Amino acid sequence: MQIDNQLISYLEQLSYFKLSDKEKDILTADLQDIINGIAKIKELDTDGVNERVHSFDNVNVFRDDVILPSFDRELILKNAPVKNDEFFITPKTVE
Repeated sequence: MQIDNQLISYLEQLSYFKLSDKEKDILTADLQDIINGIAKIKELDTDGVNERVHSFDNVNVFRDDVILPSFDRELILKNAPVKNDEFFITPKTVE
């Protein structure tokens, strides 16, 4: 696949970006490098290689939940300038 000015203009339109000529040249070179790298991967001989979703053999390894002591809520709430019985009270940040 060849990356040309027509494709770059199309991508610019899709992304709503306005690129300078220098940025277009850089993007063209970068995308061409990516395409060439993918083409190199396609050249690899993968016969006899098992397909894998990931490289780890230990799939779905779970540990038992262990309840551990936590911080003392009353001690922590002593640092709060505004609080109720259980929580810090903060100013509203989202409308």
